[in-house]
Amino acid sequence: MRRRKARKTRLSLAALAAATTAALLVAAALLGMPSASAATLFGDDFEDGDAAGWSRSGGSWSVVTDGSRAYRQSGTSADARAVAGAGWTDQAVQARVRPIAFNGSGRHVAVLARAQSTSSYYFLGLTEAGSVVLGRRTGGAPVTLASAAASAVPGTWYTLRLEAFGSTLRGFVNNVQLVTATDGALPSGRAGLAGLYASATFDDVLVSDLGGPTDPPTSPTPPPTGTCTSPGAPVGFASVNAWGQNGTTGGAGSPTVEVDTASELISSIGRSGPLTVCVRGMITVPAGMYDVASDKTIVGVGSGSGISGGGLNIGLPADNAITSPPADAVHNVIVRNLAFRNASDDSINVQMFSHHVWIDHNDLAGGYDGLIDVKRGSSYVTVSWNHTHDHTKNMLLGHDDGNGAQDVGRLKVTYHHNWFDRTPQRNPRVRFGEPVHVFNNYYVYNTDVGVACQANAGCLVEGNYFERVEEPVSNSYAGPAGRCVARNNVFADESGAPDCSGSVQEPSSYYAYTVADPNSVKAAVMAGSGVGKI
Repeated sequence: MRRRKARKTRLSLAALAAATTAALLVAAALLGMPSASAATLFGDDFEDGDAAGWSRSGGSWSVVTDGSRAYRQSGTSADARAVAGAGWTDQAVQARVRPIAFNGSGRHVAVLARAQSTSSYYFLGLTEAGSVVLGRRTGGAPVTLASAAASAVPGTWYTLRLEAFGSTLRGFVNNVQLVTATDGALPSGRAGLAGLYASATFDDVLVSDLGGPTDPPTSPTPPPTGTCTSPGAPVGFASVNAWGQNGTTGGAGSPTVEVDTASELISSIGRSGPLTVCVRGMITVPAGMYDVASDKTIVGVGSGSGISGGGLNIGLPADNAITSPPADAVHNVIVRNLAFRNASDDSINVQMFSHHVWIDHNDLAGGYDGLIDVKRGSSYVTVSWNHTHDHTKNMLLGHDDGNGAQDVGRLKVTYHHNWFDRTPQRNPRVRFGEPVHVFNNYYVYNTDVGVACQANAGCLVEGNYFERVEEPVSNSYAGPAGRCVARNNVFADESGAPDCSGSVQEPSSYYAYTVADPNSVKAAVMAGSGVGKI
């Protein structure tokens, strides 16, 4: 099969646009706000490895790998700008931005809107002084229109969004509006990125014609009804007796607490000892990742409960020096029946040899990095019956081609009965793990790749239903090759053929399972995946 280049596309970006649009629309729906349709004007996630279409002035710009491919301005001795796109009037320009270094005071890293040239534009920037500044530039020095306090820690990812609608300008950091101004000097222009004597990495650039919601709720949303239950047991690697843990039971048989505020949620999931945490309603947490301790079941009530604004971290702090499972690795965790929206980083991250984790019947969309990432030696994980949608970078298994010291012989994960709903890539993208078992999932319109198996990983892909997926399975997607076996799958509606070679260890040597007829998978997964189904 021909090797197809990862797309910059306006295909991948259509999905990226859908992710941001959906995040806004879902938030609007959850909060009772009016919604509007949106058009995608431009986008670039740099996954094709180049920056074609960008015009640069000053600095040192290049596409690099920073978790994923991204656009980096590495110099701090120049006033660096890059612009792209057409000349739009109303526009919302969004990008993930990671400051690296600031050379002096009065410096910023920024997104640009209505850029009529590389010296005439509106900007929204993070400064070295711990502020966000909204301003205008028309040939001379930047002019500040509004500013507010905001964190700008080098090495930390932030999401910046600058909206220009009519003469109204609004600036958001991590989906929270912090600054606004009125100015009509620049009626139209392109989108852009900038480092004013500052270096930064930029990713997931998106331009749309939809602004963020500002109207207050017209009426309070009633809390979801239902009981807090987590019946059944996992199928797949989370059921295996290994590493001192026999199966995954979470907080079964332990006390139960119900939470409906951010502080209650964060405190409960990090508490030591077995516990079942019942989440009632959508809880908005501050941007960040929140640690989950061992022996926890975190389960939503009804079909309207979940977490917005942040994500769950299941694992110890990242440490390259640790290359075997530590005695205190996080283990025995269940996450079920939760909606995840607007995560500032990953929605769910499993790392540092965490094991026996079951992620089941969740609805995940509109985050800013991975929806479900498993990495750094973690193993004995089952990801099942989840609905992922309106997002580009879906699921990673293994985060880096150079992390073999932690990952080889580990990253044993089962993915079954998930609905990969128009998620362009990482469905999952696999490095090193073996066996990685992908069975009875429904894939639809994954425009980049379905299962990508690389870095000597071994993937068994069986009994899945692929619909309109040009490259459903590949072991030559990017980077070092892996091994994959594809058997008994359905490739429907102009889907391509699998690009597989090599042999893979059979998961049946670890656990018993039954593969359903792949022709029945689409209907079963659409009816049974996501929240409100357990």
